[in-house]
Amino acid sequence: MTNCTDPHTPPPEHDPAPGWGHSLANGAAGLALLHVAYAHIGIGDWGNAHQWVRAMTRGGVAADPDAGLYQGAPAVAYVLRTAGLPAYHAVLRELDEHITAITRTRLDRAHERIDRGELPTLCEFDLINGLTGLGVYLLHAAQADPHHSGGALLHDVLAYLVRLTGEITVDGARLPGWWTAAGPSGLSDPRWPGGHANLGMAHGIAGPLALLSAAMIDGITVPGLAEAIELTDRWLGCWRHGPETSPWWPGMISAREWAKGVVEARGPQRPSWCYGTPGLVRALHLAARALDAPARAAEVRAALVACVTDAAQLAQLGDDTLCHGWAGLVHAARRMLTGTEPGSEDAEALAQLELRWRDRRAHAARKPPDLSGMLEGNAGVALTDLLTGASWDACLLTAPRPGALISAPDSEHHTEGTG
Repeated sequence: MTNCTDPHTPPPEHDPAPGWGHSLANGAAGLALLHVAYAHIGIGDWGNAHQWVRAMTRGGVAADPDAGLYQGAPAVAYVLRTAGLPAYHAVLRELDEHITAITRTRLDRAHERIDRGELPTLCEFDLINGLTGLGVYLLHAAQADPHHSGGALLHDVLAYLVRLTGEITVDGARLPGWWTAAGPSGLSDPRWPGGHANLGMAHGIAGPLALLSAAMIDGITVPGLAEAIELTDRWLGCWRHGPETSPWWPGMISAREWAKGVVEARGPQRPSWCYGTPGLVRALHLAARALDAPARAAEVRAALVACVTDAAQLAQLGDDTLCHGWAGLVHAARRMLTGTEPGSEDAEALAQLELRWRDRRAHAARKPPDLSGMLEGNAGVALTDLLTGASWDACLLTAPRPGALISAPDSEHHTEGTG
């Protein structure tokens, strides 16, 4: 495949794999999001962006109950919402009907599961595949259109997440309500007897915490919302490790660690958006803002500064990708540290990180493109190269105003439909 991240490169004529079109993670939807961002900031054009929109929809769009923010109807709708063009309103209304049905079905299943006293799967609630991701889309839509019909549904998703943060008793053991009996892959795993508690942004409790906090910051509330944020924030605080000046959190807690109350890892994992400090502290930072706790917010920023200035942690990053590489670290750091006082430790840490990123990108530019996806390929890296001027990242729960859109273009001639 040609370099799909070039602002003027059209999409391939045929989908390279089934489901490629409507995948935000590694397919045309993620690339369409990139080209929409290019068009918004003027380094690409809307004609090419529209070709990518056509590519993500030409093979049909999955609207089954397994569809989530990163795959199927919600992924396509997210890109179209970010584009903000009137020409997409009709198709968005149709997609929203499917998303409503998907979300209602999944909420019903989730509440029935809780009523039975069973543990959830990661894909029930997580950001990538679950109800948190669907809630992110609904928040995204509500902020783009105050009259969007999904307001009540968003409240129902938040109410479910509040319920999820409570305790559940299984075989006499009291566990957090988001404990899963499976391994981190979402499948039964003998290496994780008794399951685990997942702390990550992509698949763990950091995603629900970030969404609950983002909603509260935006003035949206449901019964028990503040208490759920406080409870989850305290729970994560119990698993904070390392010195005060350089704290870290594990990505997962095993049943053995839970029983002993001791983390077996000897130090922090790689500093990635999906599981490491950057994603987790973003959720904690949103929680501090939601609870109006500036001292906590300052502590969280300090933890991120310690992370991005720790050579041992940075050495664990093996690639430049958004999900688990340098791009995710850089992007999260920008969203939390940009605008801090010039000359401060925060500002200096971000400046040094930017220098390292530019150096890596200068070397990478001489290499041929590899994967093209948003989460694990060049599209995510290219989006990170756009700096902070383009707000495309509500899907990562890192946007400056969570769920916010980049502004729609003013030109009257951007009216071509998706068909």
